[in-house]
Amino acid sequence: MRTTLAALCLIFLATPAFADNSVIGFHNTTLPDPQNNRALQMVVWYPANTSATPELIRDDAVFYGALAVPDAPPASGEHPLVVISHGNGGNWGNQLWLASALAHRGYIVAAVNHPGTTSKDRNPETAAQLWQRPKDLSRVIDAVLAQPKQFGAVANGKIAAVGHSLGGWTVLEIGGARFDPDLFTRDCKAHPQLSGCTAYQKVNTASTAASKAEVAADLRDKRITAVVSLDLGLSRGMTDASLAAMPVPVLVLAAGVAAPELPAELESADLARRLPKASTQYLKINDATHFSFMAICKPTGEALIEEHSPGDGMICHDGKGARPREVIQQQVVALITDFLG
Repeated sequence: MRTTLAALCLIFLATPAFADNSVIGFHNTTLPDPQNNRALQMVVWYPANTSATPELIRDDAVFYGALAVPDAPPASGEHPLVVISHGNGGNWGNQLWLASALAHRGYIVAAVNHPGTTSKDRNPETAAQLWQRPKDLSRVIDAVLAQPKQFGAVANGKIAAVGHSLGGWTVLEIGGARFDPDLFTRDCKAHPQLSGCTAYQKVNTASTAASKAEVAADLRDKRITAVVSLDLGLSRGMTDASLAAMPVPVLVLAAGVAAPELPAELESADLARRLPKASTQYLKINDATHFSFMAICKPTGEALIEEHSPGDGMICHDGKGARPREVIQQQVVALITDFLG
């Protein structure tokens, strides 16, 4: 069974099952920020105009990669832009399946590593500056808009933000939601089991009046025209007023497999109930876990993860009796493209 699934995964990623046989480009760069010491690693996937042979990007011993042509010339015309935010402890590679699939469907897609909360940069002091995450995405938008010859032209009024886990919180914030650290602290006393509460306590976020003001500030980027949340956390600290007045459409997708630390009912479903009904879509994917929204593990991936980080091999798991992760992700891609379309 594992051999069969591995073969399916390889076929799925080497010849994208999401779209046609078009070729996409890929660019990896660093956005400098000497003033604030917050340089950002940014990657961009985009429709390309090339006959070059694609190569596997971010393919390693644990996760399958995706095919693209590095620094290929962009396709002509205008394209919608999607920016992606990873979860706490993750990185841009976690959602490469989504980025490459959207690029094959005509989107320019940019993802970033958020300093302090990535797999290779876990710094509690930096991580505590949650307000920097939405600002990171604004910097990414600036960078892509400034380089049409590298990535292609961005269509006017077509910029969406997609985020997983803490990235879901990030994109809600850049879309117009407001966070109240005191509200969140009170709520965590009633729900201390939530993963957002434990993560928040570890970084001691908003421990001063100044940091509270920063995380509670209006972090909206008015260029954002739609938001997609993938099994987010920390949503219970968002104010009712800001969610009720959310100025852009929101798609909320939740993992349906029961998880005491991130239950859909207390996070994604609760968020969806507080957003405007006319512009909000909500769906719980019953056989998906929180990690079904991450890259697909290779057959030996779980063992390698356990060897270096015992207990973290669960990121390779989907629900018991679940569809293969690539099938779940095909559904997610279809839902997102329908929503953005």
